[in-house]
Amino acid sequence: MEKVGFIGLGIMGKPMALNLIKAGYSVSILETSAAAKEVADAGAKTYSSSKALAQDNDVIITMLPDSPEVESVALGKDGVLEGIKPGSVFVDMSTIAPSSAKKLYDAFQEKDVEVLDAPVSGGQVGAESGTISIMVGGSQAAFDRVLPLFDIMGKSAVLIGDAGAGQTTKACNQIIVGMTIQAVAEAFALAKKANVNIEKMREALLGGFAQSRILDLHGQRIIDDNFKPGFKVKLHRKDMNIALQAGKEFSVPLPGSAQVATGMDALIAQGQGELDHSSLYVLLAGLSGI
Repeated sequence: MEKVGFIGLGIMGKPMALNLIKAGYSVSILETSAAAKEVADAGAKTYSSSKALAQDNDVIITMLPDSPEVESVALGKDGVLEGIKPGSVFVDMSTIAPSSAKKLYDAFQEKDVEVLDAPVSGGQVGAESGTISIMVGGSQAAFDRVLPLFDIMGKSAVLIGDAGAGQTTKACNQIIVGMTIQAVAEAFALAKKANVNIEKMREALLGGFAQSRILDLHGQRIIDDNFKPGFKVKLHRKDMNIALQAGKEFSVPLPGSAQVATGMDALIAQGQGELDHSSLYVLLAGLSGI
């Protein structure tokens, strides 16, 4: 079995690493991580630097907040690139800019290391249950090699195309999710202001063409007035920025995405960036006097 180095033990990374340990894989982590003790107690080895961790493992996985953090860990002093062995695979499962994914690919290719950009969708619940969806960019050979790990961490893994294709697909995913939440929030705000029973409305809409998982889950959140985060506004705003940057790079106008990002900016400015992204409804409700 491949020896796995896992860097980034946040709300997503920690359960993903634990699932690999439960499946019998040798997993190594950084001793400086906030969750290091819990994961080490589960059986992980600890290392003092990304370089040292990379030297002793076959597949290095990162799950970090954004492009700067990934580039620092991978390409910085005592980083993964300095220690990784030729023939290894570097897998970034963070959500970062497609341009950063291509930069990482080019850097590691010079050391005869395959790179996969493999962002995920499914949130903390999916990471814990091993049911995340994984969108992958890179070579078929590298994908086939890492697929057994993906199968443990997620319910589906699809090789989309070359380097950067996984991150571009994740940006598209976040566009669709963000704009659908916006649509649900607008519909519920209108119905609420018009004194329509939003619980009954949700039930009716779920039986028609407007049915979606977002209408189902986030519609219920709105009904329950429950905006405890599954996925925080500030994180989705970061992803929308990645999408908008990609739109500029390829000269694709994304007016709907820009509108959603503006709503998220307003929530963050109001100190509500820690709420679930379904709280776009909260913003609209406030503007509507609900």
